[in-house]
Amino acid sequence: MQDKHLFEYAVIRVVPRVEREEFLNVGVILYCSAQGFLQTVYTLNEEKLRAFSREIDVAELNERLRAFEKVCAGRTEGGPIGQLAIASRFRWLTANRSTIVQTSPVHPGLCANAKETLVRLHAQLVL
Repeated sequence: MQDKHLFEYAVIRVVPRVEREEFLNVGVILYCSAQGFLQTVYTLNEEKLRAFSREIDVAELNERLRAFEKVCAGRTEGGPIGQLAIASRFRWLTANRSTIVQTSPVHPGLCANAKETLVRLHAQLVL
C-alpha cells in the first residue's frame, strides 16, 4: 500500500467583473510538502470567458496565469516571490485578492502522487 501524503489545493478563478462576483474556474494550484510539489495547471476557454465579458483581454489574462507558473517553479523568473520557500509561495498565490484572477479557499486532501492528483482535479473542476 502506498503512503498517502497531505496536499492542499485551490481553484484558480477568473472574475471578469469583481462587483458581480461571477467567476469561471480556469485552473488548479496544488501543494504537497512531503513531495516537495508546487504546480499549477490552467485552461482558458475563450468562448466561456466572452460569455462573462466581451472586453476581457485574453493575452493579459494568459500573462497573469503564467505568473502563477513562474512563482510555482521557484526560479528567478518568479521574481522575489519565486525565491521564497515552497510553502510561502503557495500561501502567497492563494491569498485573498480582489482582482480578475483569484483563488478559491484552500482545500486539503490525501494523495500518493501529487502530479496525478493535480491532473485529476483540473479535469474535475475546470474541464
